[in-house]
Amino acid sequence: MIRKQKAIFFDRDGILIDAPIIDNRPKSIKTKKEIRFCKYIKNVCKKYSKDFILIMVTNQPDYTRGTNTKKNINDINNHIKKCLNLKAVYVNFSDNEKNSDRKPNPGMLLKAKKKFNLNFNKSFMIGDRWRDVGAGNKVKCKTIFLDRKYDEKMKYKPKYKIKSLNEIFSIIK
Repeated sequence: MIRKQKAIFFDRDGILIDAPIIDNRPKSIKTKKEIRFCKYIKNVCKKYSKDFILIMVTNQPDYTRGTNTKKNINDINNHIKKCLNLKAVYVNFSDNEKNSDRKPNPGMLLKAKKKFNLNFNKSFMIGDRWRDVGAGNKVKCKTIFLDRKYDEKMKYKPKYKIKSLNEIFSIIK
C-alpha cells in the first residue's frame, strides 16, 4: 500500500509574498518585479520541504476582472514556485463564488490530494483570510490563520491563529 503524503498548502498574497493593503484589505501584485517575500517564509519552506509537499493555492480573480493578464499572474506564480521550491501551484482565476476551485471551496486542495495522494488530516492550510481557512476546514486540514487585522469578517474558525509566520515552527512539528 502506498503511504499517503502530508502537505502544507499556502495562500499566495499575504503568506508567501507581501500584498499591498488597500482599504485595509490585501490586493494582488500585478508584475513579477513587485514580488517581496513575506518575512520568515523562506525559512518555513526550507524547514518543511523534506517532510511535506509544499503547495500554493491562490484565487486570482484580477484576470477575470480584466485588471491583470494570465501571463503576469503565471510569471509571478512560477517565480514564487521556483524561489521557494514549491512542488505545485494551483490557481483559480474566477470571481464566481460558486466555482468549485475558488476558495473557500476546496477544489484546488482536492486536485492536489488526487495528484499527490495526500492525507488531509496530517496536512496544513496556511492563510490570512477567511477563504483560506474555509477551504482547509472543508477538507479537514489543520488550518493556520495569520491574523493581519484586515477589515473583513471571519466566516470560519481556524485551528490555530498566529500573528507572525515564525509562530508556525511551534505548531508544525
